[in-house]
Amino acid sequence: MAKYLLKLYIAGQTARTQQAIANLRSICDTDLSGQFELAVIDVLERPQLAENEKILATPTLVKELPPPLRRVVGDLSDRDAVLVGLDLAVWDKKDQARK
Repeated sequence: MAKYLLKLYIAGQTARTQQAIANLRSICDTDLSGQFELAVIDVLERPQLAENEKILATPTLVKELPPPLRRVVGDLSDRDAVLVGLDLAVWDKKDQARK
């Protein structure tokens, strides 16, 4: 299994950022089976990193490895959308239509 390199860009310690971190940790623990490295980057403390990565909104999750590079924006509460965004699942339009 490939090791995942994930970077979560947040803006300060707000309820929304804390929820995004908790949601991501839950997804990683459940679906990545310990095969991940996670960095949480506060754009208020390290604005140059956000500028270099062209982060326009927070929270933004960036999957750097394995390729291809992927981005997911939001509080990461929609587990299925996050898994699709990380290339860990295939979006099933029939399942979505039933929701």
